[in-house]
Amino acid sequence: MHTPDQPLFHDFFTVHLPRFLARLGLGGGQLDWLTTTAGVLLVALALWLLTLVLSWSLQRLLSRISLTTDSNFDDNLEAQDVPRYLARIIPLVLGFNLIPSVLELHPRLIGVTEKLFAIFFVVLAVRIARAVLYAGLDTLQQMDNYRGKPLGSYAQVISLLLYIIGGLAVFSLLTGRSVITFLVSMGAASAVLLLIFKDTILGFVASIQISANNMVRIGDWIEMPKYGADGDVVEINLTTVKVENWDKTITTVPTYALISDSFKNWRGMQQSGGRRIKRSIRIKMSSIRYLNEAEVDELRKIELLTDYIDERREEIRQYNATHQVDKSVLVNGRNLTNVGLFRRYMERYALENPGINPDMSRMVRQLQPDDKGLPLELYCFTSDVRWVPHEQLTADIFDHLLASISYFGLEVFESPASDDLRSLTKDLQPRST
Repeated sequence: MHTPDQPLFHDFFTVHLPRFLARLGLGGGQLDWLTTTAGVLLVALALWLLTLVLSWSLQRLLSRISLTTDSNFDDNLEAQDVPRYLARIIPLVLGFNLIPSVLELHPRLIGVTEKLFAIFFVVLAVRIARAVLYAGLDTLQQMDNYRGKPLGSYAQVISLLLYIIGGLAVFSLLTGRSVITFLVSMGAASAVLLLIFKDTILGFVASIQISANNMVRIGDWIEMPKYGADGDVVEINLTTVKVENWDKTITTVPTYALISDSFKNWRGMQQSGGRRIKRSIRIKMSSIRYLNEAEVDELRKIELLTDYIDERREEIRQYNATHQVDKSVLVNGRNLTNVGLFRRYMERYALENPGINPDMSRMVRQLQPDDKGLPLELYCFTSDVRWVPHEQLTADIFDHLLASISYFGLEVFESPASDDLRSLTKDLQPRST
């Protein structure tokens, strides 16, 4: 009969199983090895079936629990295969207790097998802890308060610590030395470890600063010309930040570079409700001139300028009359210019467009004239921050302005093209007599 000092199922593996095999005429001089092999196979099969049953039961139980809760944590536990890992605990414990009984005929294998099972326990514990960690990470990232935060960096640090602890435990099991002794012996190699994990340490510190200062989040559009990054942040890890550029290429930026180097984050623009238009039309200087009354009357037919021209005409007439200006010379006194009326037309047409945000800065300004003419710059913000609608509205506005500039007697500056140079050369060639 089984006594408390004997391992579980001792009689089955040491007495009944050998007798059964001997009756079948198996084993012969190798009966001990055949018995041990058969016992190992039977235990492995039983533990495998038990694992399947427990795994199925735990998954069904967790699925039912998830239907009764509002949290996504239980769903994420199931997605991370936590029930499957938990189902292996009881079979491993039973298998560990059966080792002395199964291997009693070969006692030298008991110690080695127990160490292997202990290593399995350590690996299983690390995998369970890591799966629960990432289930919690997925749950937090689904919350509005944590969406876009670089939580993956912290999860990677904790995972690294779990692997280190698991590795130390396995080392201790294999060598028989305590973990403290191993750590003391590794003190001299700390400088080497710092060099090996330099990027990890820098990335961890950078992740804390990025998260604390809310500098970058997943989904942000950033520009970092030094690394060729111009697109949306798709992943923030412990050591790298992945940016999907507009040409669908992926640029990998070191996490600590976001702290040590400068970059542009377009999140402010996306949240502000306005996307900037800052574009100039360069006017050919020689086309700028005063307007006579007939030309002003013609431009007065433009509906956006009618009221403005009437007001300016009266204002100029009163000024010139008060100061008794000699208008036989057009430059005397105050006058309307074609570029001034066109600038006003740009303001009325572009800035009063319904697609322009009225609550943000709006103006048309002259910039410093240079060898490429006089720049008239439109500076405003579109209400739609999306790229395609923004570009479409900008193009519509400038299509109209470029087409209307000739009505004011102005010319857009452009550098001579090859056709212009060939025409000039043709005119300079001597004619045949």
